[in-house]
Amino acid sequence: MTDDDETTPGGWTGGQNAFGDFAPGLVHYTDKVLFDEVWERTDLSRRDRSLVTIAALTALGKTDQLRFHLAYARHNGVTDDELKEALLHLAFYSGWPNGMGATAVLKDVIENGN
Repeated sequence: MTDDDETTPGGWTGGQNAFGDFAPGLVHYTDKVLFDEVWERTDLSRRDRSLVTIAALTALGKTDQLRFHLAYARHNGVTDDELKEALLHLAFYSGWPNGMGATAVLKDVIENGN
């Protein structure tokens, strides 16, 4: 993960980069509301928000979105060992297949970079 516009407060462009003019509503809510407002609230750190998001995505089996959020958690200060431990813990609460799937995604993120 680089320190480009996608990771700077008030300048998130991940939705725009992904969808451009194809889905302007989704782009707006992703960039301006979710990442520029919700992720910037001060009652939880970005690190904690990353862990909560990973837990939700793992429990729901949403590995497509999990790939980004595992890499983003690393950028937000969560270590690889902490991510491995979180996914092990989640396997017991969210179902073994969800934990296995999430761990496979993490393995790929760590080994191939993101």
